[in-house]
Amino acid sequence: MQQITVDQLATTPGAHVIDVREPDEYRAGHVPGAANIPLAQLGDRLGEIPTGAPVHVVCQSGGRSARASEVLTAAGFAAVDVAGGTASWRAAGHPVDVA
Repeated sequence: MQQITVDQLATTPGAHVIDVREPDEYRAGHVPGAANIPLAQLGDRLGEIPTGAPVHVVCQSGGRSARASEVLTAAGFAAVDVAGGTASWRAAGHPVDVA
């Protein structure tokens, strides 16, 4: 499984980001532009994920995104796990969107 840091994600223009946290966690603050597909729904919503480009997966601290990245990789996606998740994103001073 490929993994990058939050700083690498922040400098990846046009990155497609999926946040696999629950909707209430997502609404409290997420990586700008991230789509919310909770881990429990991932298998049923694969059709919503674009193909042909890496899909960057983020959660709160890295556990759920690692599992989701494994699922996506097994399904044929170029999944990239974002180490440290949204907690590291915030700690690094990157902006968050609140929904």
